[in-house]
Amino acid sequence: MSDASRHSSTHLGDTSPTSPTSSDHLHDLLRRVTRRDRRAFAQLYAATSAKLYGTVLRILKERGRADDVVQEAYVTIWQKAAQFDAARASPIAWMVAIARHAAIDELRRQPRAPHEPEEALAHTPADEPSAREHLEHEQDAKRLHACLEALEAERRDMVRLAYLDGWSRADLATHFEQPVNTVKTWLHRALKQLKGCLAP
Repeated sequence: MSDASRHSSTHLGDTSPTSPTSSDHLHDLLRRVTRRDRRAFAQLYAATSAKLYGTVLRILKERGRADDVVQEAYVTIWQKAAQFDAARASPIAWMVAIARHAAIDELRRQPRAPHEPEEALAHTPADEPSAREHLEHEQDAKRLHACLEALEAERRDMVRLAYLDGWSRADLATHFEQPVNTVKTWLHRALKQLKGCLAP
């Protein structure tokens, strides 16, 4: 299992009612998984593993670690299928959130070298010009890393996912189970704290 194609050949863009990746079909598979239906679980894996693998790989940047985390995520899905709530999220969004949590936990256990996230943080989205201007001119990677570590863990994860991995505000809202406006406020405050920390 060395790359996304090895995880699945299914195209997630096909979401017709009969598609293996349609929300209704995935929901049905999850219901069967709650009854410990291993065949349904295999079908669920085949239909969704490429999506989850891509999500995890964007966070970890290392295929070997991504393979392990994806497997860990599917163990969690097998164990917690009964907790899926269709009123709160689609099946794929729920599964992606589990994979993201697992990837973030892995990143906390074994973070990448300090210079990697700090350099990538300079490439902020166009809707955050003040943060981008500030970070582009910050050359002291170690200092920025220390300032990031000073943030509350959840805020630090949000900043890294937004500016390192390019997650949208909607993605962050789903992952952290918060309204989009709350996500924007948290990011604004985290960047303000970073700016204060980095000030001469």
